[in-house]
Amino acid sequence: MFKNFIPDILLSYIQSKLNIKIINVNAVSGGDINDVYHLQCDDHSYLLKVNDRYKFPNMFAKEQQGLKAIRQTNAIAVPEFVLQGELGNDSYLVLEWINVGSANAPASSKLGMQLAQMHKKTNTQFGFYVDNYMGSLIQTNNWYATWSDFFIEQRLQPMVEMAVDKKELSRTDIHQFDQLYKKLPGLFTEEPPALLHGDLWGGNYLIDTSGKPYLIDPAVSYGNREFDIAMTTLFGGFDRAFYEAYNQEFPLRPGWQQRLKLWNLYPLLVHVNLFGGMYANEVRDNLAAFI
Repeated sequence: MFKNFIPDILLSYIQSKLNIKIINVNAVSGGDINDVYHLQCDDHSYLLKVNDRYKFPNMFAKEQQGLKAIRQTNAIAVPEFVLQGELGNDSYLVLEWINVGSANAPASSKLGMQLAQMHKKTNTQFGFYVDNYMGSLIQTNNWYATWSDFFIEQRLQPMVEMAVDKKELSRTDIHQFDQLYKKLPGLFTEEPPALLHGDLWGGNYLIDTSGKPYLIDPAVSYGNREFDIAMTTLFGGFDRAFYEAYNQEFPLRPGWQQRLKLWNLYPLLVHVNLFGGMYANEVRDNLAAFI
């Protein structure tokens, strides 16, 4: 639910810091975590995100770090950072406003090619320099030498333990995951770490009115690039042109389609912990394909 208002003190503060005059404010869709607004000025616009600084500490600072990491690859656009901080009980993030256009085949092809170029940005280990958020849940990013160890210890195990504590998964499910952990190194071929967006479902990219792709709301780490591709197949998937362009620029290893359900165990476990319900059964179905 939107607050449908921004505290006057926060609006006044933003206007003062940016030396602007806001002439109109509209609430826009922003998911379940943040209140999101379109700030219109005389000659340009901004996107403002607001949330509870105590409920989601440093969330926007982490988002800013993720956007910066993606921008520094010079591979794909992200909204320009404008301002971030805290005032009273609120945490806020101001970004440039993107006028959204059509996600047609040419734009999807460009998105696929540019994501592949971003994935060529590599590192010596799997992880990231800071922890961040996956949705509203803390995501740890300690460094590991292999993707299998990182995926087990920084992704699957914390979410499985949380789901058991919430009584969404059982001790039997823990045993099934233990079987997967033993098999995991043999289920794929290790690759050098790639810079991942980390939460790449259909709601976390934009195409502007000129057909230019942007990535938004990252949960970055260095990981196996199939993880990002797997997430694109959740909740409807991306245009076929996206996958064709990606594979032309940076071909995925044979059998990648069969591993999508493996990597999607993590986002599905996140959904189990946030929403419960049918996602637990979907986790079990995906898990059963690999044990």
